[in-house]
Amino acid sequence: MEACRYGFNPYFSPVFRLIPALFACLVLSLSACGPGKPERGAYEFSGVTMGTTYSVVINAHPLPVPKQRLQGGIAGILDKINNEMSTYLPDSELMRINRAEVTDWLPAGESLLYVLQAARDISQLTLGAFDVTVGPVINLWGFGPEKGVVVPTENQIKQALNNVGYKKLQLAPAAAAVKKTDAGVFIDLSAIAKGYGVDKVADYLEQLELANYLVEIGGEIRARGVNNKNLPWQIGIEKPVADQRSVQELIKLDNIAMATSGDYRNFFEQDGTRYSHTIDPLTGRPVAHGLVSVTVLHPSAMQADAWATGLLVSGPEKGFALALKHDIAAYFMINTGAGFTERFTPGFKPYLVADK
Repeated sequence: MEACRYGFNPYFSPVFRLIPALFACLVLSLSACGPGKPERGAYEFSGVTMGTTYSVVINAHPLPVPKQRLQGGIAGILDKINNEMSTYLPDSELMRINRAEVTDWLPAGESLLYVLQAARDISQLTLGAFDVTVGPVINLWGFGPEKGVVVPTENQIKQALNNVGYKKLQLAPAAAAVKKTDAGVFIDLSAIAKGYGVDKVADYLEQLELANYLVEIGGEIRARGVNNKNLPWQIGIEKPVADQRSVQELIKLDNIAMATSGDYRNFFEQDGTRYSHTIDPLTGRPVAHGLVSVTVLHPSAMQADAWATGLLVSGPEKGFALALKHDIAAYFMINTGAGFTERFTPGFKPYLVADK
């Protein structure tokens, strides 16, 4: 599982933001804060959240509510999720559960339980390739809150795996409670909570009856309608090359979410060996197969976020088979040793832009 896809850990997104006819700052930089100035009916609201950046672009004129109110509504949603699901805020709801060295039932809020149940479902469907309890192994390899490049010993990996396994986490939504069957279980929502945040912001915009928008948090995206040139939103999938940025494919988005998981930028090398930050929760080790990037399209950004990681961990053959079996629109970039090859499921093809 990717350790840094949840933005509490800063990372460089594998999604290259290429959105024509919008603000240059959306393409070049997402670090500015505050509402953008209107341009042909487009407004941008951007800032920082979860250790990464967010950008919301709305094609509407006039806005249904004042800009400041809209900015505050977006920020409030993201702050709430941060306080519920961050592994970097010691007082977050999630960290309270992680710190509890007990196997008793612990109180958990509705939002956290919703995300944990979605994670459990995808864990089952991916045969354990997606697993939010992989936290102890992520931390062991130095990709967690306490950073530090390290190659653990076999014994250390074995010990960490004793606390890993999605079945070690029990949920009781009716009782608003969660239980760890092993006190050492550490939950890491790196690969699902950003997508959840995108969905919550998008839902908020739709409650305001905004029909043309794009919401992005750390590379996870959900879009609806058209941009301010009355064209579909277009996003580029980046070529999986660590030392350059160029577009591999263009994707058109309308009423769909997109998430990309890749292992070609976040890694470290030691003694001539390259270690990816994408950790397999079944082995406790970085993945070593040729699949370098997976992009998933789904109505829910939360689902796309988690599936992208689960398919990447699964590898080029097993992951593709899982995508076909569960009707997931997915695009795979594979390193063959002689170059890169692409492969995508039938459900993904309609979203490809023919002329790049």
